[in-house]
Amino acid sequence: MPLLCSGQSDKGLVRKSNQDSILINSSQKCFVVADGMGGHRGGDIASQLTIQVLADHLDKMPLKTPNKITLIKEIIQDANRIIFEKSQTVEHLKGMGTTIVALMIEKSKAYIANVGDSRAYLINNEQIYQLTRDHSLVQEKIHLGISNREEAAKDRMKNILVRTLGYEEVVHVDIFEYSISKNDIFLICSDGLYGKIYDDEILAIVNKNIPKPDDATLENLDKTIQELIDTANKYGGNDNISIIMALAQAKDEETKV
Repeated sequence: MPLLCSGQSDKGLVRKSNQDSILINSSQKCFVVADGMGGHRGGDIASQLTIQVLADHLDKMPLKTPNKITLIKEIIQDANRIIFEKSQTVEHLKGMGTTIVALMIEKSKAYIANVGDSRAYLINNEQIYQLTRDHSLVQEKIHLGISNREEAAKDRMKNILVRTLGYEEVVHVDIFEYSISKNDIFLICSDGLYGKIYDDEILAIVNKNIPKPDDATLENLDKTIQELIDTANKYGGNDNISIIMALAQAKDEETKV
């Protein structure tokens, strides 16, 4: 499946450091956003460790490996174990952890793995769909019918997560599968984006910058990502902002990054 893909991570306007990490592996068509948390250095280390573990495994993985998503799930679980063990043995790293959302394209299928509240979206035909489910306290309230999405967006406990990498020795990784259509746009991001910009505004910015996905270029993707980051910063920029976009095209033979 031919792809255009691009990504960027921004510190925002308030945080002293960027605890987000991203990975774009164009040969394996695997894209990852990790949002670290826990102490002055812990979040940085947790997200960087996660990205490094995935990068190392992907570099060694043959391109025609069967059941890649099963391997990605196992790699994420391995990253979880490494973070957990490090947090137990290094005093100032206790409590560190990270979210992760990973998108892998294989033939005409998209596979998404996630732990935490970093998200994957699908945009097509001027509609936006959230493909992942947040592992957060407010999402549990929505699931139980205690809150609706509008109330959840204003909930003071919306940043409390119920599942992250590094919190426990073993973690459950959610896996989603989607059959790709031409001109599907996948967007994965940390909560620094959607925590400041509602989904319909994300959609409006994408549609404005990519009105005809068939004719889109890397410049269109870069411009879209930059405007999304600028908008999140305009609304306060009180968190790190990380975004990767992948557009499924059928015009040529190669993945462009």
